[in-house]
Amino acid sequence: GSQRDSRSSCNVGRCAGQFVRFVAMAGFAYLSYDYFKAKQEALGFTFAALAILFQPFLKIALGRGLWNAVDIIVAIGLFYLSYKSLQNKK
Repeated sequence: GSQRDSRSSCNVGRCAGQFVRFVAMAGFAYLSYDYFKAKQEALGFTFAALAILFQPFLKIALGRGLWNAVDIIVAIGLFYLSYKSLQNKK
């Protein structure tokens, strides 16, 4: 029988991971645009860098431990910015 290249096959976990990375990239790109539009360049550049880091097309090899740390730091940062945004709307 024919043998498939495992890098091109799309099992559920791999496709779900790529989808999450694509959604994260799109979300970070939008946030970058929004912050640049609001003249908040530091956050604009931060989210542009995150969009590049999380893009699914050319994977950036950081190792599992470093990726876990990045994920946790990004999650905390997003929660903080969401909380701060909600506080500003009150």
